[in-house]
Amino acid sequence: MNYLGSNLRILRKQKNWTQADLANTLKVNRSLIGAYEEARSEPRLATLQILCHIFKVSLDDLLNKPLDKKAPSKVSSTGNLRILSVATEANGDELISLIPQKAAAGYTQGYADSEYIESLKAISLPLPELQQSGTLRIFQIEGDSMLPVQPGSYIIGEFVEDWRSIKNNLSYILLTLNDGIVYKRVENELAQNNRLLLKSDNRDYKPYYLEGDQILELWLAKGVLSFQVPQEQDIRDAENNLILASLEEMRKDMQQIKQKLEK
Repeated sequence: MNYLGSNLRILRKQKNWTQADLANTLKVNRSLIGAYEEARSEPRLATLQILCHIFKVSLDDLLNKPLDKKAPSKVSSTGNLRILSVATEANGDELISLIPQKAAAGYTQGYADSEYIESLKAISLPLPELQQSGTLRIFQIEGDSMLPVQPGSYIIGEFVEDWRSIKNNLSYILLTLNDGIVYKRVENELAQNNRLLLKSDNRDYKPYYLEGDQILELWLAKGVLSFQVPQEQDIRDAENNLILASLEEMRKDMQQIKQKLEK
């Protein structure tokens, strides 16, 4: 790590950030940023990955190349450079790590730390529907923005390595830089505008955009584990939401047809 300290100082100043600004982004003490820049302390892997994400540089450039003499190699937003930490059984088979609500804040900081991932509870789910899936993780959600999926439900997510593969209107777990873990339905605008449109199934919540540089991880929702049996009113609300969603899609289609006819 011969160039980490000086490179970190260069990149920070390019953004016109103080050490306190960077510390607030990383959610650490300002003194620790000074220790990094003066080579008195070395960041853990998880922190290094977040730094690469923030400054859009490769890990190799950040550690091994003097950035005052060479332009850094840009990191793409495809997610291909993510090093995924996983829990395994003694025979090497992957386990499914569980992130309950109480661990959500810690996961934001430790998602790339193998020791942290190993400290989480991990299980095996020998279900035929999951046999062909890739790396899985289970996230417990809070709030009612994705009703009829109930607050406290567990979402089984499959890791998305290439963000270009995000499919519109499917549900994803997103680990974000500033908002932690969110569960939303997604429209992919990364290629055009470097952002995602996040939508809630509960129409009481308005859609909003998430910039690409705020995304740390993406997990495609594969299933839901819930210990709350839906009540009759929940079913009615879900049906109403589906009707409203269908009407909204029809409105968009009609608007597109109208625009084509006016050209």
